[in-house]
Amino acid sequence: MIKIYFKRLCVAFLMVNSCAVLAQDVPTPKSHFGFDIGDDYQLANYTQTEAYFKKLAASSDRIKLVDIGKTEEGRSQYMLIVSSPENLKKLDRYKEISQQLAHAEITAEQAKALAQEGKAVVWIDGGLHANEVVGAHQLIETAYEFASRKDPETLRILDNVIILFTHANPDGQELVGNWYMREKDPKKRTTSGLPVLYEKYAGHDNNRDFFMLNLKETQNIGRQLFVEWIPQIMYNHHQAGPAGTVVAGPPYRDPFNYVFDPTLLTSLDAVGAAMHNRMNVENKPGYTQRGGSVYSTWYNGGLRTTTYFHNMIGLLTEIIGNPTPSEIPLVPSRLLPNGDSPNPITPRKWYFKNSIDYSVSLNYAVLNYAQRYRDELLYNIYQMGRNSIERGKKDTWSFSPKKIEAINNAAKGEKGAPIAGGDADFGPRRQISMKAFDTVMKAPANRDPRGYILSADQPDFNSAVKFLNALIRTGIVVQKATASFAVAGKNYPAGSYVVKTDQAFRPHVLDMFEPQDHPNDFKYEGGAPIPPYDAAGWTLAYLMDVKFDRILDDFSGPFEKNPYGALLKFEHKLPSGSAYVLSAAQNDSYTAVNDLLKNKVEVYRSTENGDFYVSSAGKAILEKANIKLKSASAPKNKIKVSAGRIALWDTYGGSMASGWVRFLMEQYHYNATVIYPQDIDAGNLKSKYDVIVFVGGAIPSVQGGGFGNRSFGPKAEEIPQEFRNRLGRITADKSIPELKKFLEAGGNIVTIGSSTNLAYHLNLPVRNAMVEIVNGEEKRLPAEKYYVPGSVLNVGVDTTLPSNWGMEKEADVYFDNSPVFKLTGDAIAAGKIKLLMWFENATPLRSGWAWGQAYLQDGITAFEAKVGKGKLLAFGPEIAFRAQTHGTFKLIFNQLYKSSDL
Repeated sequence: MIKIYFKRLCVAFLMVNSCAVLAQDVPTPKSHFGFDIGDDYQLANYTQTEAYFKKLAASSDRIKLVDIGKTEEGRSQYMLIVSSPENLKKLDRYKEISQQLAHAEITAEQAKALAQEGKAVVWIDGGLHANEVVGAHQLIETAYEFASRKDPETLRILDNVIILFTHANPDGQELVGNWYMREKDPKKRTTSGLPVLYEKYAGHDNNRDFFMLNLKETQNIGRQLFVEWIPQIMYNHHQAGPAGTVVAGPPYRDPFNYVFDPTLLTSLDAVGAAMHNRMNVENKPGYTQRGGSVYSTWYNGGLRTTTYFHNMIGLLTEIIGNPTPSEIPLVPSRLLPNGDSPNPITPRKWYFKNSIDYSVSLNYAVLNYAQRYRDELLYNIYQMGRNSIERGKKDTWSFSPKKIEAINNAAKGEKGAPIAGGDADFGPRRQISMKAFDTVMKAPANRDPRGYILSADQPDFNSAVKFLNALIRTGIVVQKATASFAVAGKNYPAGSYVVKTDQAFRPHVLDMFEPQDHPNDFKYEGGAPIPPYDAAGWTLAYLMDVKFDRILDDFSGPFEKNPYGALLKFEHKLPSGSAYVLSAAQNDSYTAVNDLLKNKVEVYRSTENGDFYVSSAGKAILEKANIKLKSASAPKNKIKVSAGRIALWDTYGGSMASGWVRFLMEQYHYNATVIYPQDIDAGNLKSKYDVIVFVGGAIPSVQGGGFGNRSFGPKAEEIPQEFRNRLGRITADKSIPELKKFLEAGGNIVTIGSSTNLAYHLNLPVRNAMVEIVNGEEKRLPAEKYYVPGSVLNVGVDTTLPSNWGMEKEADVYFDNSPVFKLTGDAIAAGKIKLLMWFENATPLRSGWAWGQAYLQDGITAFEAKVGKGKLLAFGPEIAFRAQTHGTFKLIFNQLYKSSDL
């Protein structure tokens, strides 16, 4: 008996001792990287970070390492799931609880029970914008802290919270870490002057891809956020804080998006207060919030902001800091305490370690809040989802600035009774009668939709399915009609899709289908507009030219619910016949055509509408293309299609707009060569290319002198030889003459956005339309009179021109204070200019904000001009914007075939 007891005692001792050794054996960052995280002049790359994450997972029973997918460059993207060993054993159960509460398809009693059983789920990421180097490094340090610390606060967090530490951009950290550390002399190290984008296609725009989810990294993240885990809190680390501060964080300035549940906004206040309080308690000054920074909660599409539309508490901090020590500058206006910045910081030297310490403290503040209010967070996400479902099940009228304006207009002329106790400085105020309210907010036509129907017989059904897949990737429920049906007197075929609004993520559904109504945001009446943070309007269904019906009454039908996260597939069968017609209205037709041409199959286009015609020789390729087509005989009037030799402008460091077009070229199977200013200046362009594409930012303004004496980028001797051919800018004296020669020799040039400046360099008969006459001189309209930040506008289209084949007579375009033209002299009569798109009326706004939009009426927003044997195409709107504007992709595609054929 004594021997048995002794053996058990030894076993127990060994178990305790092994646990202690395990905790002691967690490798420190210094033991792995050779430096402490936060040391001056030291950065880690992703190869080193990945290896360290694997060491942490191998040495700690608090960590599970998960590969969430490959990046665009083929690296593994890792998420560290961190919690207590007991919680990690039951991860599947806690994930299921998180999903059930977020989807809110259970009763309140069931939700309360799950809230007691479950663990709060908190997402913390880093590294999304790779040159904001604090993000990836605070992630390393915080992961180590939670793998090794045994203080009561850390243990409470581990017991009550599932933490998802996620690296947001592995490729970018590899690039930036290597770039910074390439210099042997630490004093020469810099994160500036990167030769390429820090995300293969998008660079900084990787944080604008979270409702579209085009990129592999954003798809990986989106699946974890919106389908798998659906955390109650997500925290997105960024840089840099406003000058004179250390960090900008929640809560954020107005406006917030009107589709949100109010609990979301008050939750942001609560978590923000916890973060701000911790900074103050730890004597870490310099936190600013609300009006202290530019960040708001209006926009959808960012890693933080898209979570709001899914009832998650999305947090963003923007902190200062770099491994090269810096200074907090003197900004006198930031020194006086106020409600946004109650604890200002004075000018001082600032070190990387300071930023790491602040970031770890902020992480602890968020996680400590989550563990203290675990059950409340879990139940609240359920209640917000339940509220959304209930709103979608009944007649609901949402408020918006336009509806408030309509109420005021309805009240004009009323003689309301004085408001009791409502005396104002200039006499008693009058009460507006409820009649004005009811006129607007009880009008049946003003109700929110109960759902949307996307008919299977629309012109570009493949693009509609891509739109639905974007919704599905963000956790939206989509239903498919298994048979034909009718709603509101309209018949729909089997295979049509339905998206109802009685679901937990209703805010996101509305935001993707309905127009954004951004308020008129001014600091004072008569002043300049306050720019929105990023875009003002982005309705994806408009930008993708998806045809849908808004259904205002409850409806049902033979609908089959698609499983959460399961992507839809195209279902097209090749019809029998000896020849086929591919509609020019269908984007994927162009992909098929490119594959046919690469396989030397002859392709023709109808000169009436641009539809493609191919014989049965292309049958095998068309079977794989999975597109909608029909069998038909050859059109009477047709032209042969040949693949153009395509060049795409880019610059040293990478243009995001060019990167997105490069992404499109690859997606739709075009072969394009990326060229740089030095390639253009070398001349002889027509011998190499048939068409050159210039995105915004390539062609300088005439007034700017063609970047003449300005310096761009690093010096050649400061960068590796392989990138030196990318240096330089388009100039008026060298580049423009070569482009003119290219046009005159028969080449085509496509210009987008500000690169339509080329028309002015070529002295074409067009002028800026957005001007006024002041004292006899033409001046650009001031923002007080005209201002259109990123929004969706409607334009007229000439569908008879080959450049516009496949388009309809009206189109929705993405417009961001984009160029608008007017013609001079006999431009049209002389055949010098052909109008492609224009504003047909004084109210073209479809979604967003257009202050002074009446100035746009009759303005030309796209044209083509003959220059010698070639053609210049000028598109003012951003027709390829972030690879989201599927409705205008054809305006690029049509230009990418040999000009002699068109």
